[in-house]
Amino acid sequence: MNPEPFRQLDRVIHEKGRLAIMSLLAATPELSFTELRDTLGMTDGNVTTHIRTLQEAGYVVVAKLYQNKRPLTTCTLTAAGRAAFADYITLLEKIVHQARNA
Repeated sequence: MNPEPFRQLDRVIHEKGRLAIMSLLAATPELSFTELRDTLGMTDGNVTTHIRTLQEAGYVVVAKLYQNKRPLTTCTLTAAGRAAFADYITLLEKIVHQARNA
């Protein structure tokens, strides 16, 4: 089996929590912090840490606004984030294909 595809996996996305966040955001244009936290069953601290890492990589943009006089934090994938996620999925498909043909 060729190990090269494994070396090419984006380590920012590959971590379980960040992969889950990226998957949710790829399927939905925008999600609130609370929606991400509750859907994934993570703590506030875990979501914050993963979002920060994704934000630093340029994959996620965070907006802080008010809705009904209450603070609301929303997350959206950037164009770079969508492209990185698509590349990640393509690479995973190659790995699966390679494993099936081994």
